Amino acid sequence: MLPNGSRPCFDCWPTRIILRGLTRRDSGIDVVRVQDVGLSGADDPTVLAWAAEAGRVLITHDVNTVTRFAYERVKAGRAMPGVFEVPHNVTVGQAIEDILLLIRCSSKDQWEGQVCYLPL
Repeated sequence: MLPNGSRPCFDCWPTRIILRGLTRRDSGIDVVRVQDVGLSGADDPTVLAWAAEAGRVLITHDVNTVTRFAYERVKAGRAMPGVFEVPHNVTVGQAIEDILLLIRCSSKDQWEGQVCYLPL
């Protein structure tokens, strides 16, 4: 991982297979799940606030509500280090490849204020 690369946080969705794939490809990857930091079951604004404070882009399947709250943070002038939406039709392999690309090839602040969709 690049020293200044993006550091993702996964929202609560079935990520075990994706996380296992990521760590098999790069054992030094710096990634957390919301449940790892005590936010399991937290609402979207709380998760986004934590991600902003921790400087982590949020990777989520929640295309229904996270986007709205992310843009509300931006509109209010609050930090929002980026959200990556992973639609349910993206394959596990494609998700792993795109997340690795995100981590390895982007700078820490590159996604500030943006909502992006996988596949890239």
